[in-house]
Amino acid sequence: MHIFSIFLVFCSLIVLLCIKQKLRRAMIQQTNDIKGGTERLPVRIFESDRVASIAIAEQIADLIRAKASEGKPAVLGLATGSSPIKVYKELVRLHKSEGLSFKNVVTFNLDEYYPMKKDSSKSYHYFMHHHLFDHVDINPSNIHIPNGELSIDMIQEFCRTYEEKIDSLGGLDLQLLGIGRTGHIGFNEPGSHLESKTRLIKLASLTLQDAAEDFGRQEFVPKRAITMGVNSVFKAKRIILMAWGEKKAPIIKQAVEGSVDEEVPATFLQKHPNVEVILDENAALHLSRIKTPWVSSVCDWDDRLTKSAVIWLSKKLNKPILKLTDEDYRQYDLSDLLARYSDSQELNVEIFNQLQRTITGWPGGKPGVDDKHRPERAEPVQKRSIVFSPHPDDDVISMGGTFIKLFEQGHEVHVAYQTSGNIAVFDDDARRFMDFYQDLSKELGLSENVVSKAHQEVTDSVLSKAEGAVDTQMVRTIKGLIRKGEAASGARLVGLPDERIHFLNLPFYETGAVDKKGMGEEDIQILVDLLQEVKPHQVFAAGDLRDPHGTHKVCLDIILAALSRVKDEAWAKDCYLWLYRGAWQEWEVEEIEMAVPLSPVDLLKKRKAIFKHQSQKDSPVFPGDDKREFWQRAEDRNRETASIYDELGLTEYEAMEAFVRYEF
Repeated sequence: MHIFSIFLVFCSLIVLLCIKQKLRRAMIQQTNDIKGGTERLPVRIFESDRVASIAIAEQIADLIRAKASEGKPAVLGLATGSSPIKVYKELVRLHKSEGLSFKNVVTFNLDEYYPMKKDSSKSYHYFMHHHLFDHVDINPSNIHIPNGELSIDMIQEFCRTYEEKIDSLGGLDLQLLGIGRTGHIGFNEPGSHLESKTRLIKLASLTLQDAAEDFGRQEFVPKRAITMGVNSVFKAKRIILMAWGEKKAPIIKQAVEGSVDEEVPATFLQKHPNVEVILDENAALHLSRIKTPWVSSVCDWDDRLTKSAVIWLSKKLNKPILKLTDEDYRQYDLSDLLARYSDSQELNVEIFNQLQRTITGWPGGKPGVDDKHRPERAEPVQKRSIVFSPHPDDDVISMGGTFIKLFEQGHEVHVAYQTSGNIAVFDDDARRFMDFYQDLSKELGLSENVVSKAHQEVTDSVLSKAEGAVDTQMVRTIKGLIRKGEAASGARLVGLPDERIHFLNLPFYETGAVDKKGMGEEDIQILVDLLQEVKPHQVFAAGDLRDPHGTHKVCLDIILAALSRVKDEAWAKDCYLWLYRGAWQEWEVEEIEMAVPLSPVDLLKKRKAIFKHQSQKDSPVFPGDDKREFWQRAEDRNRETASIYDELGLTEYEAMEAFVRYEF
């Protein structure tokens, strides 16, 4: 009887534990439903990659300290690429400023290109030492990075030993991961399976395209890599997947919300018991909780969300906004939105009017009209405008039609080319222009010795240039002058006099390599000087942050820093900052605050301005993953924007350029 009573008590405890576990799961599911019911992985979103990187570094530091207090090593799996750079920067700061020691740390890197020399600036061996290892007190014998210098017959044995070293330490305590646009983690490309281990792998085409940013040209990127497998990664007790920027938003949505699929290897992480996804706001943009929160949760409706939901419903049903009915809203779980209005007609008219008010053929403001509901002010009638162009062609590619309209409508328009763009010119073009210079010099009777010496220097440099090598100063100067001439020609076609064409040649860009310096004081001051000279009513800047060079982001940061310096000046208080896109992406319709319609004639003028950039014609040095020519991309995007407005029930135009106002 006593034994039976104990058995009953034991069974009761088991039942209670099961009930508690079910309640706990229900609470987790409820929390997930509130934050984003379609998410299959826990996600934390930070306002910026910097803040997120600091949070990750703090977690790593806590782990290192905890293991040290136990007299044990902290075994870390580390990633490379742009995503972890700020994490490593913060870890270095913690070491130097707060005494964080790495003496008990053992590291295993995810991958390395193959073949790859360790001393190459493109190797992950160099990357890790440059960003972390050379700045902390880690024992060199505790650093493990796949060896890209091995002969092909040695790789299999190396990979087996690499796995054994991880296993001998009891697996990884923490694995840090980035994510590629193919969904790869490490270099586990689509088709990798859950049981895959450290091995040599062939890189996917999209991965090669993305890597071209670092190597200068896609043909310079190694076609293979040694990578830890998915199974190797899963040996980690804890995994952090990080992603920054809008470029990563589509694949993050697949990884977090999609079903497990070997074609998107990051989805395997859904099977690991301890994973956290850490994002900045831009990388999270495509998550349902951000993009379409009404699909999975109750919304706190504001103006932006309301506009997004109505546009989403209109697109989903392929119906103009003014034709949406009460039943349409109810059918797609938007009853709580509809409840805020008397009926669907009131809501439809409100959103339709908001969209209609974004459309203007007067990007500098229309004189003599009530501007209460217009994107730009009517006064002053003649405005001073600065169009900032990160590269020497972004102005005409992204907002060429608006640029032309501003000039034609009598505004004092300035264009400022922020960088020389010299790395985006083929070597053959530099040599061709040098040939022209030599021939012209002979015709003009100039000193033959000086010309011949310069010609020989350029020819020798181009012919002997190694893959990925930095151009000589002479070659860089020629390439910069090629782009300067093209930009000036495009601006003159618009109608600008030479005194309103500014070539800033910001120092951060002038490294001669794809890798650029960060924003510096000299860069900011150059823009401050120009702003104070022109005192613009309007500033146009590139908000196109998918630029594969990363130059657009730095250029925008410099503009914002310069504007913050002058914001208290009288003219600056009345200055609007308009952000354009178009070269690499376009604004979503719900984001657009000024839509400038273009006629077929306007579009042809814009095309002619783009054609002035002959060095970027046909196949530019940095095409990204869009194989269309720049003029084709621009026209297709402009036509698509106009088409969306048309489908929503607004006036049909040939094309549209779109802008978002930034409050600085």
